[in-house]
Amino acid sequence: MSAAAGEPKRIRVAVVGTGEFGRNHARVYRELRGAELVGVFDQNQERAAAVAAEFQTQILKSLDELRGRADAASVAVPTAAHAEVGCRLLEMGLDVLVEKPIAVNLAEADALLRAAKKNGRILQVGHVERFNPAVIAVEPILNRPLFFEVHRLGVFTPRSLDVDVIYDLMIHDLDILLALVNEPVAEVKAVGIPVLTDKVDIAHARLEFAGGAVANITASRVSTERVRKMRFFQQHEYISLDYARRDALRIAVKKPGPQPEFGFEKLNAPAVEPLHAELEAFVDAVRSRKEPRTNGAAGRAALELAGRVMASIQEHAARVNVLGGRKTADVLGDGKAAGLDAFATRDKTK
Repeated sequence: MSAAAGEPKRIRVAVVGTGEFGRNHARVYRELRGAELVGVFDQNQERAAAVAAEFQTQILKSLDELRGRADAASVAVPTAAHAEVGCRLLEMGLDVLVEKPIAVNLAEADALLRAAKKNGRILQVGHVERFNPAVIAVEPILNRPLFFEVHRLGVFTPRSLDVDVIYDLMIHDLDILLALVNEPVAEVKAVGIPVLTDKVDIAHARLEFAGGAVANITASRVSTERVRKMRFFQQHEYISLDYARRDALRIAVKKPGPQPEFGFEKLNAPAVEPLHAELEAFVDAVRSRKEPRTNGAAGRAALELAGRVMASIQEHAARVNVLGGRKTADVLGDGKAAGLDAFATRDKTK
């Protein structure tokens, strides 16, 4: 489909992996004016056919069919196949958005970064919460925040149970904290336990950054309610973010003392779906060749910090045996990738 006069060329995009999250990528690409959804691929042909029919696009029978047909692709397969699929697409000359976490371990993350650099391709990681209007709203008012409280709680669902909750949920907040504080993490203390699975289902981590900022983070997939909130404190201010409502509130001390006065300000947050903003940014990066805000380096940093959290959980577990003797390598996700056949049976989730 050719671009109308005066409009930029539409970027040809495809989706690899048509589970729940891949389906949403296809939906949003279909809505983006700057993109043309040219096809979807999944080894589960029935699932791929359903998504292709829903969003009026082609079913691709193999990844090789993307060569010359697409400019870019979303990789929404299980994490175990991220490096294999992502590197293959990058070597074919496509720009790639790979869902979070970037890979199962740092070695595979580095392989993706090398493939992107070698082939001169864009590599973006799907840390979608960075595009949440609440996060966008607070970025301009940051003034050396020193204390964070974060809660990301969800009810149990039989999805994403092949990974610990750190890589399923907490990694969103680890990525955001790294971006907001913009300092190295000096110390990590964490505890986590299995509840309904043999993986860590609920975890708490305390991070201390090099400049003195401290963050307490709780992530759970076995809660009775869904909570997605962050609050942080900086000099004379308290800021509250609600990821679910996509809004942020700023409470400032106007007059300190025994009878203080406060000012309340609802921050200006764009009314946009985070996934829509994320994929639009990806398409823009493909067109402009500018580095995306959630680039491969950012995805690797979040994965590295998640690994440190898991290592601390393992150290605690060794004292109380809550993980039933799981090896450190198992907890850190250092197993070999399951390969292309993995994404025929499991879905990516938020």
